Amino acid sequence: MFDADVIINIFNVDKINKDAGRIKALQEYIGESYFDYLAGLPDLVMLMDEAHRYRAKAGMKAVAELKPILGLELTATPKTVGAKSVDFANVIYRYGLAEAMEDGFVKEPAVATRANFNPSSVSPKELERIKLEDGVHAHENVKVELDIYARETGRPLVHPFMLVVAQDTAHAREIRETVEDDKFFGGRYKDRVIEVHSALKGEESDEAAEKLVGLEKDGKTEIVIHVNKLKEGWDVTNLYTIVPLRASASEILTEQTLGRGLRLPYGARTGVEAVDTLTVIAHDRFDEVIRQAREDGSPLKVKAVQIGNGGDVSLEGAVLLESPTVLETVLTSKVEASPDKPAPAPIFDTQEARTVANVTLQVIRQMERELPNLDQLKRPEVQEKIAQRVAEITRPAQGTLEGVIAAADVGAIVATVTTKVAEQTIEIPEIVVLPTSEVTFSFSDFDLTGLDRLTPQPMSMEITIHELRTERRRTIARTLADRREERFEDYLVTHLIDHDEVDYDATADLLYKLAGQMVAHLRGYLSEDDDVENVLLTQGKMLADTIFSQMMAHYVETPTRYVGKVSKGFTLLKPLAFKVTDPKAVRDFRKPVVPAGDTRKHVFDGFTKCVFPHQSFQSNEERLFAVLIDTHEPKVERWVKPGPKQFQIEYRRHEKYEPDFVVETATEKLIVEIKARKDMTDDTVQAKATAARTWVGYATRHAASYGGKPWRYVLIPHDEMTENATLAGLVAKFNMQAIVDEDVALEAAS
Repeated sequence: MFDADVIINIFNVDKINKDAGRIKALQEYIGESYFDYLAGLPDLVMLMDEAHRYRAKAGMKAVAELKPILGLELTATPKTVGAKSVDFANVIYRYGLAEAMEDGFVKEPAVATRANFNPSSVSPKELERIKLEDGVHAHENVKVELDIYARETGRPLVHPFMLVVAQDTAHAREIRETVEDDKFFGGRYKDRVIEVHSALKGEESDEAAEKLVGLEKDGKTEIVIHVNKLKEGWDVTNLYTIVPLRASASEILTEQTLGRGLRLPYGARTGVEAVDTLTVIAHDRFDEVIRQAREDGSPLKVKAVQIGNGGDVSLEGAVLLESPTVLETVLTSKVEASPDKPAPAPIFDTQEARTVANVTLQVIRQMERELPNLDQLKRPEVQEKIAQRVAEITRPAQGTLEGVIAAADVGAIVATVTTKVAEQTIEIPEIVVLPTSEVTFSFSDFDLTGLDRLTPQPMSMEITIHELRTERRRTIARTLADRREERFEDYLVTHLIDHDEVDYDATADLLYKLAGQMVAHLRGYLSEDDDVENVLLTQGKMLADTIFSQMMAHYVETPTRYVGKVSKGFTLLKPLAFKVTDPKAVRDFRKPVVPAGDTRKHVFDGFTKCVFPHQSFQSNEERLFAVLIDTHEPKVERWVKPGPKQFQIEYRRHEKYEPDFVVETATEKLIVEIKARKDMTDDTVQAKATAARTWVGYATRHAASYGGKPWRYVLIPHDEMTENATLAGLVAKFNMQAIVDEDVALEAAS
């Protein structure tokens, strides 16, 4: 804390530096009377933002007039401005870009190029066009990813834009003409471009500045072209693609370039790679940027992105494929069939009837907390209640319905919809599972062993000083006086409690017992207490590490406990959304992808038992499991790969688990997870499994209350997904016991 009467923050330093009457400018900025008051304070502390701007003579003199006893400077660039900039020598705390990336406070930078592309094979002008086109591909790709993320999470939609860095004003004008030309993606980006540089004057400059300010909320602007005019004060969160033209690798890697797009739109990383990544298009500097980023001292560790069909970003562009459930589609839509993909027959023939069906589904969603299970939808009194609500909602819009659909017909439609929903939906209750405690660590009681092999000796109590210039050495004596502990054991315990696993309050007795055994061992071969203390002082950490290594052999971890609560008897499945290059390019799920590692890049259809017409798989083994349950298992009635937010299972604080599959058979329901064999014992996989077992325990207990099907959790190693595998065999071998409350196990029915 500073003994000061006031801390003042001055922002308008550029105005003061440029104004010949700098003191007057400062007086006007903060008010003349307040200026006089501050100048008369004996203990004025000043907090100065954008400190690199203060080093100009006029600004410094204006600040000096206030006679502060201390100035605290804040800046992202701790060096003077100008051609011959000098690093500040008075930095007392530094938090750099590398630390911010490591701690997850900014986006991860990635550098992109085309696979097997040789930039020297094309002219410089053609290279720029290719980079601009690929920048647009990357931009359109992230637009779809952000749209999907917003739909799945319910968070605000982020409108991304692309920043193009030009060499000079003439170059900027040339780029704008290129991207607004009809030949550039069919003129799609006309009137969607901002050009910002010093040559803009009057209304044109004002218009560009206004668009810049509103860029985060303006979904129209998609490309910004600038020539080093974007300085302090312009920070946005929705910049996702940068195209630096005619820039060196060093210029690309500067914080001034990357810093424009590193801010996170949601204030923290989401865990979704596309939402958390800033992409730089650098075809002609790709290898050089990667090399420089890997050098020691570089603040950046950038990811490589491939542009091209089969790569991370397709040249065919990206579109959003919305996929409601099959049932919702046949109830509420006019289904169009194609020769190769016949569509299910629609249930209602008229648009008016489909409108009432859609409203009925919305009312059912509103009643998820009221009804304990889906079978309740078949009850006449429930159908009548729903029909009344539907009639009330549709009545204001009955200008088109009046006289076409009678009130009795609304009731009939409601009866049809509710019955179909009850019979053709996987009933998934909403059960909120939360960890009730964090993992705790303890150590069982034991005695140290093997101490006879450990005989450290006293060390010299002198300090050697080496003079760098003269190469002379000298020694000075040091004493133990300022380091003495009350008990010899304290020298060891001080080091032991530095380990995160050691809770002093819980393990103090064991720590002092073990430390006492070590001290007794030292006294067994050292006759003088001074020698014992010398060893403890000079080699105490080594001895404590020896003790800790034996403690870890007696380490006991108390697992997190979970508790569940049924908040809804059922939840209707929400529509899914996928990113595809072309909806017609969706693949038949029965046909494997070559190479198999590319399976996760595709969207599949052709299912007969999946409640959605489209699904995606994270591995070929997941696809094989889908083939098994959809094609070869007659007892499977329906299945789904649930979307985000369908389950409320937290396996750690604020970290949610989303199961791979939900499968309903004639006798039971399964949550199925497929993991790589090497990951089966991973702590995260096991934590998810424990939380999921708790979920199925509560789900089974809830189902038992009304005669519903029990649940089981099945964790399958990936190499068990062979062509001759059966669902019954996999479940028998890999199902895990359910958990409810204080380890009360519920056996799921076979």
